[in-house]
Amino acid sequence: MTNERLRHCKALYLEGIRDGRIHDALAAHVGDRYVQHSTGVENGKEGFVAFFEAFVARNPTREIELVRAFDDGRHVFVHAYQRLNEGAAEWVTMDMFDTDAEGRAIEHWDCIVPFQGPNPSGRTQVDGATLITDLDQTEANEATVRAMVRDLLMKGGDPTKASDYVAEPYLQHSPGVPDGLEPFQALLAAPERKLFYDEIVLCIAKGNFVATFCKARWDGRPYAQMDLFRLEQGKIVEHWDAAEPVPAPEEIVNAGKF
Repeated sequence: MTNERLRHCKALYLEGIRDGRIHDALAAHVGDRYVQHSTGVENGKEGFVAFFEAFVARNPTREIELVRAFDDGRHVFVHAYQRLNEGAAEWVTMDMFDTDAEGRAIEHWDCIVPFQGPNPSGRTQVDGATLITDLDQTEANEATVRAMVRDLLMKGGDPTKASDYVAEPYLQHSPGVPDGLEPFQALLAAPERKLFYDEIVLCIAKGNFVATFCKARWDGRPYAQMDLFRLEQGKIVEHWDAAEPVPAPEEIVNAGKF
């Protein structure tokens, strides 16, 4: 079933969006219901069709690379790069799916951000390690990431504990943030710090990779925050992220961001 869950979720992306075979992809890879949390996309298969028919018409040239993808029980995580209309627009998406007993997608969450090119350490939002290893460490690594979010990223966290969870070299893919434990600690300890996490909504782990979807606040405004962490020997050594503001209640057209 593991391969089926991954196959269905990846195919919905590639066949439905990249190849524009929207109705075929929905029939083959989506279950009896499709609960949608993506900003601006209405619930159900009908909402998917309405949004992506317009998307395909607006973007006749679509290059999509699924850089990382893994499953954890019934949930699937996908990290994608999109290049549209010969580079007129470039996007990075982090997606999470719930699946049914047959492995077909039945619920979807995402955070979508513009691709910004290299950060101060020369890393992009999608490059870096992709190999999944240490399958026997999945539960331990998930527990480490959950504890790190609680102890460092939530309000009242203690920045001095950063070295308990993060090891050098710490490779950073977040735009504007350089590599290293010291810059990470500086962000956490900054008097003008604006980003605080409130709650882990979903956590999907596979071996050395752990992805989280969190309720967060940026300067007091509610945000949806997805992060991907890679661990070695029990500590975080690499990080990617994507975040979106949560739409105002009157702007929500589906089940809401969470």
